[in-house]
Amino acid sequence: MLPLERQKKILDLLMIKKVLKLPELTAELDISIDTLRRDLNALTSQGKIEKIYGGVKLVQAKFGESSMDERMVKHLEEKESIARKCSELISDGDCIYLDSGSTTYHIARHVKHKKLLTVVTNSIPIVQELMDSSVELVIIGGKIRHHEQSVIAYDYLFNFQGLNIQKAFICCSGITIDRGISDYNLEEAVTRKKIIEQSGQVYVAADSSKFGKDVTISIAPLDRVDAIITDHHANAELVHKFKKLRTNLVIAE
Repeated sequence: MLPLERQKKILDLLMIKKVLKLPELTAELDISIDTLRRDLNALTSQGKIEKIYGGVKLVQAKFGESSMDERMVKHLEEKESIARKCSELISDGDCIYLDSGSTTYHIARHVKHKKLLTVVTNSIPIVQELMDSSVELVIIGGKIRHHEQSVIAYDYLFNFQGLNIQKAFICCSGITIDRGISDYNLEEAVTRKKIIEQSGQVYVAADSSKFGKDVTISIAPLDRVDAIITDHHANAELVHKFKKLRTNLVIAE
């Protein structure tokens, strides 16, 4: 197993069990303690884990992620163009998921006129935006995350196997070609992973400032994403690299 694969495995294990002892990790990964220490040093230097006595835990970043209110007023022109492009992918009669985020909030503003549309969401601002429309609303159950104005699912409340989510529009805080999409909050990332697993098509709505960032928690590799919709400020070299990938990069003008 390559170092990057081992390090991803370590992060995945920490998402399940928030604190792990070093003997547990060496046994699970079948590696020596020296190899494990090199991987843990790499993850620590990236700010993804924190060493504690005899083990490690995930870092819950408090300062890397700006609040929803702050993000609502940043890159407005870019988010508006992304939202318009995303709304073109949504048809009458669809059942879609709109993630918590400032860009997906703008999508909600553009789909009010759609007929027989069902929107599943964990975003309180999106629920408020669509409350007086004819859109059928389904909000996931769980704990309120005040900072993000979102609902983060607990396993015993998250049971949407009966819902046919045709298109999911996901937000994230970081995108890299090698590591895929990532976010700062563990519970938000778990919710997005579950939605990705059971959605027919997955779209990431993200302005160009998110590219080149690999933040605390991995959500999914790019091969799990059908398309990324971003703004016209996307780097030309990056656009060229995406031509070789399965994931489509859509530039909203």
